[in-house]
Amino acid sequence: MRRRILTAILHKEDDLYVATCPEVGTVSQGESIEDAIANLREATELYLEEFPLAEIKNTNGN
Repeated sequence: MRRRILTAILHKEDDLYVATCPEVGTVSQGESIEDAIANLREATELYLEEFPLAEIKNTNGN
């Protein structure tokens, strides 16, 4: 399985932290930063199982 590095953007709304993955479009939340990231990771993994990202080729053709 190929690993990718994706972005997590976090901000606080009231008493919750909201985490967004802009590359995929998934969003989740948690009571702590760690919870929000863990929930986002789970949501993103589940999303990508159903809708995988297209493979991106390197500029050298690999």
